Amino acid sequence: MQSNEAPVSMEVEAVPSEPSSASAALPPKPIFEPLKAHEMSDGRVQFRKVSVPPHRYSPLKKVWMDIYTPVYEQMKIDIRMNLKGRKVELKTRADTPDVSNLQKCSDFVQAFMLGFDVIDAIALLRMDELYVESFEIKDVKTLRGEHLSRAIGRLSGKGGKTKFAIENATKTRIVIADTKIHILGSFANIKVARDSLCSLILGSPAGKVYSKLRAVTARLAERF
Repeated sequence: MQSNEAPVSMEVEAVPSEPSSASAALPPKPIFEPLKAHEMSDGRVQFRKVSVPPHRYSPLKKVWMDIYTPVYEQMKIDIRMNLKGRKVELKTRADTPDVSNLQKCSDFVQAFMLGFDVIDAIALLRMDELYVESFEIKDVKTLRGEHLSRAIGRLSGKGGKTKFAIENATKTRIVIADTKIHILGSFANIKVARDSLCSLILGSPAGKVYSKLRAVTARLAERF
C-alpha cells in the first residue's frame, strides 16, 4: 500500500557562532623596537686584543691612520694602540650598529699583522665571505736546508712571478713569510690556491702547476 503524503523536508536553523570570550579578551600584539648592538650584550662592552709582532711595529706606525679611519668612522669601533703591551685594542661603542663589526675589525687588523697590505686586508670589512688561512711548509712536506730554500723559491718564482700568477688566477692574496704561508680569499678560491702551492712544495714544476691552475679556474668560472 503506497502513501500519498509528500516527504517533509527538515529545516535546520543556523545559529550564528559567537566569538569566544577568551579570544576577545586578548590584548593587542606588542611591537618592540629592534635591539641595538650594545643592548644585545646587556650593555657590556666587548673587547678584542691583537698582538703586534716586532717586525710589523714600524709598518703599523706608517699606516696607522689608514687602519684607524675605517675601523672608527665606518665600523663604529673604538681602536687604540697599547704601546706598553704592544697590542692593538678594539672595543664596541654605544652606537656600534652590529656586534659582528668587532670581529671583522679584529680579523682586519690581524690580517695586516700577518703581512697583507691594508688595501687587501680592508676587504675583510667590506665582504662577509672572506677568510685568512695559514699553514707551514712542514705541514705539507718535511724539508730542511737547501731543499727548504728551493721550495720557498719555487713558491715565489723569479721576481715573485709564480706567486702573482696564482694570486691573479684564483683572486686571492698570498703572503710567504719564511716557512709560513697565509692566503686571503673566499673558501673555494683558497682551496684552489692552496692546492697549487702544495704542488709546488712537493716538487712539481711551475709550468705543470700553471696548466692545472688554468683548467681549474676555467671550471670555477663556468660554475659561477
